[in-house]
Amino acid sequence: MGLGKLRLSDFDYHLPPELIAQRPAERRDGSRLLVLHRENGRIEHRQFGDIVLFLKPDDLLVLNATKVIPARLLGRKSGSGGQAELLLLRRRSDKQWECLVKPGRRLMPGARIEFAEGPMTAEILENQGRGRRLVSFDFLGDFFGLLDRAGHVPLPPYIGRGDEPEDRERYQTVYARDPGSVAAPTAGLHFTPEILERAREKGVGVLEVVLHVGWGTFKEVEAVDICQHRMEEEYYRIDAAAAEEIYRARDEGRRIVAVGTTAVRALESFARSGKHEGWTEIFIHPPCGFNLVGALVTNFHLPRSTLLMLVSALAGVENIRKSYAEAIREGYRFYSYGDAMLII
Repeated sequence: MGLGKLRLSDFDYHLPPELIAQRPAERRDGSRLLVLHRENGRIEHRQFGDIVLFLKPDDLLVLNATKVIPARLLGRKSGSGGQAELLLLRRRSDKQWECLVKPGRRLMPGARIEFAEGPMTAEILENQGRGRRLVSFDFLGDFFGLLDRAGHVPLPPYIGRGDEPEDRERYQTVYARDPGSVAAPTAGLHFTPEILERAREKGVGVLEVVLHVGWGTFKEVEAVDICQHRMEEEYYRIDAAAAEEIYRARDEGRRIVAVGTTAVRALESFARSGKHEGWTEIFIHPPCGFNLVGALVTNFHLPRSTLLMLVSALAGVENIRKSYAEAIREGYRFYSYGDAMLII
């Protein structure tokens, strides 16, 4: 199937609503694992704890060490007392952020917002359109410390509940260390320190990169011709030591296993640009090739999403279509808090 023939409808499927996971599994490694062998389309049904069985000595397992920030802020508009909601999207400076706002019609430049949970206020500086505003925050102390007290975990829109204390831990990987994401790199939610240690004992190399996941990860593709879709920028960083190990693995013919589509985007952005850090708009879809990634740990993605297109580029459209149909028949749990998939 050529690139010109691919349309948005090629990435559609029907998911029964009851298969959308609303809460995490009881244990991180207690989720199911669908293993797809992409060369012959063979599918295996496993538990996530079995993943080390499919990793080879000398594989390089690449994690995204970004940390989700409690980016959803609830406050009241000064003067009227009306409810106001901000979702932090992108940091512009120490005190300025691009945000999504609700209700947009009442939060225009000059409006001020107060937050009860902390000594902080905000002012709308600029209307950027599409519900976005440039916002300046006035606060004392550490901004991220204030967010920990005043902010809420920005759960995806398909999770039909507000955040709860459990989400502070479970909507975060065990190796998260670099704050900046508004959504979790969800493939990593299944990993435990014990699984990573078992991988290392087997001889698997484990390294970290960073890609701060933006709200655009939930943005629907609207263009009928998928090549017309434009991604929103996301920041990535790969330090010099990690870059050296990645190049060594590539040159030695070792398999690079990305944990999550976000790790893929960081790796492939680095491979294409040669830059260790920056903002990327990379859009990976069939029939794109991969410069570094040879295998992928991922979750099950929304219909018509760029993430579904990315996994289809690696595994093949028909393989993914067949795998998703079988996962639905077998009652797998889908999306952020759902089960996992290994493409090898």
